[in-house]
Amino acid sequence: MLCPGRDLGLRATRRFQTVIVRQMPTPAPQADLHPIFDRVLDRAAKEQRLGQRGRVVWLYGLSGSGKSTLAVALERRLHAEGFATHLLDGDNVRTGLNRDLGFSDADRAENIRRVAEVAKLFAAAGVVVIAAFITPLRAHRRLVREIVGAEDFLEIYVAASFEACAKRDPKGLYAKAKAGNVAQFTGRDSAFEPPASEDGAITLDTEAEPADASLARLHAAILPRIRL
Repeated sequence: MLCPGRDLGLRATRRFQTVIVRQMPTPAPQADLHPIFDRVLDRAAKEQRLGQRGRVVWLYGLSGSGKSTLAVALERRLHAEGFATHLLDGDNVRTGLNRDLGFSDADRAENIRRVAEVAKLFAAAGVVVIAAFITPLRAHRRLVREIVGAEDFLEIYVAASFEACAKRDPKGLYAKAKAGNVAQFTGRDSAFEPPASEDGAITLDTEAEPADASLARLHAAILPRIRL
């Protein structure tokens, strides 16, 4: 006979092990596509009108590391300074554009790919994009860099240990994961890869410094990249 807690855990495990196959639309043959990139108003004209350069500031790290806090604070500061910005946050995007995606390895990669394509469009319009996503694997970050373009991509690692994030637990996810109510939890059930030295990421250690100090360093790092 199973105890209620164990029975609940088994049911949750079976639920998350269920494979849902989505019927994806068949892409149109390339011969049937006729892009008009050469006819639209060019990027330089848009950047001149805005008085800034379009860039993608990509913050990543464990849940609770401080990504969203820094992203919101950075956007507010840049807005006050007259910059046109747009913030893309992981939870926000999953309520709309990516609401059909789960947390399997394939869905995580697709989540990042879609967001990178959206960020690329905003940057091409001269907007400073601030993205806050866990983005757990180096392969995910390489994909973003390839889509957005190395010149436009600023990789920001918001560092904090699993233990520190678990203590903060702003969304209650660590407590739920410990109770077995969250599957594929990053840092425990699912891998998280910190950047390697050759990745060129800027690291903000939110355990070692207060949020105001991290924000100041982030702002100082990106300002020269977005000014005309």
